[in-house]
Amino acid sequence: MTGLDFPDISPIMFSIGPLVIRWYSMAYLIGIIFGWWMVNRNAEKYNLGLDRSQVEDFIFYLTLGIIIGGRLGYAVFYGGAIMWLEPWRLLEIWKGGMSFHGGAVGVIVAMWLYSRKIGYSFLRLTDLVVLYAPLGIMLGRLANFVNDELWGRATDVPWAVKFPAGGFVPRHPSQLYEAFCEGLLMFILLNWLWRYPRVRETRGFVSALFIVCYGCFRIVLEQFREPDAQLGFFFGGVTMGQMLSLPLIIIGLLMLWKLIKEQKTRPLT
Repeated sequence: MTGLDFPDISPIMFSIGPLVIRWYSMAYLIGIIFGWWMVNRNAEKYNLGLDRSQVEDFIFYLTLGIIIGGRLGYAVFYGGAIMWLEPWRLLEIWKGGMSFHGGAVGVIVAMWLYSRKIGYSFLRLTDLVVLYAPLGIMLGRLANFVNDELWGRATDVPWAVKFPAGGFVPRHPSQLYEAFCEGLLMFILLNWLWRYPRVRETRGFVSALFIVCYGCFRIVLEQFREPDAQLGFFFGGVTMGQMLSLPLIIIGLLMLWKLIKEQKTRPLT
């Protein structure tokens, strides 16, 4: 049987007595801390009207949105009946089980509430979030790989990995595909565009581009990912991830169309 052996990496990063730190939890923590630092840097560099205390509150709201939305989204879309029969499982975030789409909804709600609280542009906040969200996605997907979860479909490509939880059948390392495309590639693209004043001044542009790119990447990469066992395929081999990503593309394209239209009709000064 061809395929690369799964690396012998423990899902536990380290432990001190009863305190256990897992790679999955650390991925979220590092992503949030990095985002905090970069948002502060951006706010000062481009004079975006946010002081350090506001950024701290902003990150707090963001963190709650990610955790609550991501966990509830997983329960609704992927968790199956057991999440409702044993609702305390919602608190077991260290075991994995976070939905990007649920987390996105949670972040949108959190940012809307915080923008209302301080009288700040909602789209400016979401722009700041999506600049660094790809790195959080990348770290989360790498943690999925380490956790031996969300692996890909069976294949005979030379780089296939024999995941223990996948029956040691050679499979696409789809977590790594997603880490690269939805994570690193999107991070580079959005932050490269952000350097241009026209992009920064068009509030909502990078937010719209983020959700279009994520939706497209997710739909394509779902072709390599094994669907959740409790859900399987829907009509025509479509997965839950693809169905949830299609509305993102539509919403993002409508946002881009509206923003471009506004730019064309804006009088020259």
